[in-house]
Amino acid sequence: MSRDHRIPLGSLLLTVLFTVSLAQVAQAHHGWRWATDQEFEITGTITKARLGNPHGELTLTVDGKSWLVEVGQPWRNERAGLTDELLAPGRVITVHGHRSAKPDELLMKAERIIIDGKDHNLYPDRDS
Repeated sequence: MSRDHRIPLGSLLLTVLFTVSLAQVAQAHHGWRWATDQEFEITGTITKARLGNPHGELTLTVDGKSWLVEVGQPWRNERAGLTDELLAPGRVITVHGHRSAKPDELLMKAERIIIDGKDHNLYPDRDS
């Protein structure tokens, strides 16, 4: 007696669609698609830092408003010369990168961070 172990086509298609949609959500958040193509720069004071994987996040106070800034993964920050001490609350930094494509969202992704006049390039191979 043989059993048929084939997966129904409908189940297979649903699984593929689900997997593709998860990959797109992950790419949209962790890639650059959610950000504008225009260069953007802000200067502010770090009020909160969460450093680690999948990427670090800094909260900056800029003109009385709180901005969320995505910085690199730990290895990327280290390669750029950024330490936890340089990204600690109380530091005044300038961040150059790309802001959210949603005009009301105070969120940006950092390409370069300037601290005490020193430039820390998180993406040296990326065209700015």
